[in-house]
Amino acid sequence: MKFEIFSGKNKKYYFNLKAKNGQVILSSQGYNDLSGCKNGIKSVKNNSISDENFERKVAKNGKHHFNLLAKNKQIIGSSQMYASKATMQKGIAAVVRVAPDAVVNNLVS
Repeated sequence: MKFEIFSGKNKKYYFNLKAKNGQVILSSQGYNDLSGCKNGIKSVKNNSISDENFERKVAKNGKHHFNLLAKNKQIIGSSQMYASKATMQKGIAAVVRVAPDAVVNNLVS
């Protein structure tokens, strides 16, 4: 399990939290600088330990997804879409389990 930091074509920095199989569990918003992105990862590590920080949602198409929120209720990261509530809950459990100890790989040169 690892965080990967990368930059987009828009010159912003992002991170993904990936499972062992390479699947993205959680994705960030764009950050203007690398230090902001690293602080976002620290926030995920700190806030993922509390279930109350996970906002569970259902999209118009019926798929389930979640956001991880900071104490101020700002979104730190968002999940992919899941076919069921049960698979979304497994995604949340994966974040809780792996985020606090996940290594950080900086893919930005």
